[in-house]
Amino acid sequence: MSESISLSRDLIKRHRSTSKEREHRHHRSHHDEYETKHRHSSSKRSQSPDSKHRKIDETYKVKKQNDNNDILERNSTVNKTATIMTNYSKPYETNSSKRVPFSLEAMLERNKKEQEATAKPKFLTKQEREATATQRRQEEVEAVRQRNEEMLKKHDTFSKEAQRTVVKDDQGRDRYRHEKVDHRDRSSSSSADEEREEAAVKERYLGIVKKERKVHRLNDRKFVFDWNENEDTAVDYNPIYKEKHPIQSFGRGRTVDIDTDKQEEEDRVASPLLSYREKDENNRYDERHWSEKNLEEMTERDWRIFKEDYDITTKGGNIPHPIRSWNEAGLQKDIVDVIKTCGYKEPTPIQRQAIPIGLQNRDVIGIAETGSGKTAAFLIPLLSWIRSLPTADRSLDADNGPYALILAPTRELVQQIEKEAIKFGKPLNITAVSIIGGVSREGQGFKLNLGCQIVIGTPGRLIDVLENRYLTLQQCTYVVMDEADRMIDMGFEADVKRILEYVPVTNQKPDDELAEYTKDFASKHKYRQTVMFTATMKPAIERLARTYLRRPASVYIGSIGKPNERVEQNIIMCSENEKRNKLFEILGRGIVPPIIIFVNHKKTVDELAKVLDKTKYHSCALHGGKNQQSRDFALGQVEQGKKDILIATDVVGRGIDIQDVSLVINYDMTWTIQDYTHRIGRTGRAGKSGKAITFLTKQDSAIFSELKEVILQSPGSHCPRELLNHPDAKHKSGTMVTKRN
Repeated sequence: MSESISLSRDLIKRHRSTSKEREHRHHRSHHDEYETKHRHSSSKRSQSPDSKHRKIDETYKVKKQNDNNDILERNSTVNKTATIMTNYSKPYETNSSKRVPFSLEAMLERNKKEQEATAKPKFLTKQEREATATQRRQEEVEAVRQRNEEMLKKHDTFSKEAQRTVVKDDQGRDRYRHEKVDHRDRSSSSSADEEREEAAVKERYLGIVKKERKVHRLNDRKFVFDWNENEDTAVDYNPIYKEKHPIQSFGRGRTVDIDTDKQEEEDRVASPLLSYREKDENNRYDERHWSEKNLEEMTERDWRIFKEDYDITTKGGNIPHPIRSWNEAGLQKDIVDVIKTCGYKEPTPIQRQAIPIGLQNRDVIGIAETGSGKTAAFLIPLLSWIRSLPTADRSLDADNGPYALILAPTRELVQQIEKEAIKFGKPLNITAVSIIGGVSREGQGFKLNLGCQIVIGTPGRLIDVLENRYLTLQQCTYVVMDEADRMIDMGFEADVKRILEYVPVTNQKPDDELAEYTKDFASKHKYRQTVMFTATMKPAIERLARTYLRRPASVYIGSIGKPNERVEQNIIMCSENEKRNKLFEILGRGIVPPIIIFVNHKKTVDELAKVLDKTKYHSCALHGGKNQQSRDFALGQVEQGKKDILIATDVVGRGIDIQDVSLVINYDMTWTIQDYTHRIGRTGRAGKSGKAITFLTKQDSAIFSELKEVILQSPGSHCPRELLNHPDAKHKSGTMVTKRN
């Protein structure tokens, strides 16, 4: 009770203080108005009576508004006080008229219940939630509807007001203008518009050509050459025209000594003879085959037939004719003798076209199938140029580095090129040195210090030797990149560019027509010549060729990326567990060695070699995990005939030339069709036939489509029905196949 009384007293005091403050503000505002009036009395006197009365009215309105606000605020405060007193007096009320004392415990308990009720969440049933959501949705829809109605009402009101403001005054000459009726016939104008529109549509979509009016210019007028004899000014002084000789005729008016009838008769008899003779000369050609003709008797038609016979295609300007035999190649006699001594009886297609281009100091891009004799195609022009240099110059320039640099992707390919270079160069007193990893760098540096004309190496070891100053390329004028696409695939593109930066640019060819002609070819000051051999022309290869080759001549042999047609391809569909039994079944047929077995993993190479060693088959293993001595030993064992079977990874898949390989077995299928092509290219080399057998499993389904196309294009190969009708062989891997309903 005491708390409620004190609370009411506080509210009354607060109300009184606020009312006093309000009165104080009110009096102060009146005082400010009075000072403002006296301060501007002079200006007010100058004003008009109307403005003065208007100002007084505005002041009275403001004052009245402030009084009303004070009254409203005072009433609200009293109402709040009464409400509070009523709430606090409720606990004392009972059913009887007798008052009951206020209980503090009851008030605390009630507050506690209210707090618990507000803190405790109220869980609604599903029906209540649905009803609440439905009601909320209806309210939202109703609000949107009311909003749209208000917008429509506003729009109608606005349009009506706009029409009222736009209406013109119906006075004067425009009064009855809207009541006039247009009696003119406009059908003709509309039909003309339709005709013009139709003509424009026809011209746009039917392609009607407008006939332009031809304008005759003054200069285009034909000059009339007719003139009158009276206009001849030479008659007076020229005796020839002055005394004209009369024409003498005889017989039937014919000219003297000329019988036109006789001439026509002679022409009529001689004309068929002349036409037959002319036709006979046009159709006359030598029907002999090009092999029966001498070199001087060869025509352009014969050269076309020659290229078609050897499947040679060239691209570039001023390309020389291919060579028909070694004697017609234009080489030095001692080089021709060495070539024949090495067993090269006839040049291969790539050699027939690449050698004459190389002898002209032209840059060459050779794209040929594997085993086509590309090594001799770039070695023979190189040996011919080195042989043309004086011997004294070659001995004095030994300290300036080699004349030629040959790059290859793998150690085995480098060693194979070195063997060919030594075989050709040793009788000609030309030395070659190989630079590969896995061998002592100091030993290779010692060989380089002794002097050499040709250096063959892998990109990684060549950079090491160049940076450590074991090798210099001051006079290098012949650069060869063999298996360029394989080097790019192995990540050697940056290394190749880095090596070519060591080659001097003083002898670089200009990028014009001079690059297609020979200049100082028989001297060491000739333009630098760059030769590139590859199996495929990838974008990286094209980028490399554009950077370092100048006006190259491209030579294509056969179809790019297709396997050798002399290789018979066979496919065996089996599971992974059946491969070993199938392998022993094939080896038991008594096939003539050597045989190459390709697998994908080094571990499989070692396991398969151990299994074959326990049987009667003599095999050796070769992969990238072995050191260089072991790899050389394995290749030597197979080449010498001491081992019958070579088990290897793709290290042997490119460029390695093992003589007379009769069979290639793909124990594991390759991941790409290009690697498959290079694998089976180890057999059927140098014009001989070969055989390739491939084991296929379900895991190789990604390559079924491309493999089927390759086998179907090979004339001597057979595609099994399991591969031909396999679902994965009907479309390429990665393509979207839509199912038909």
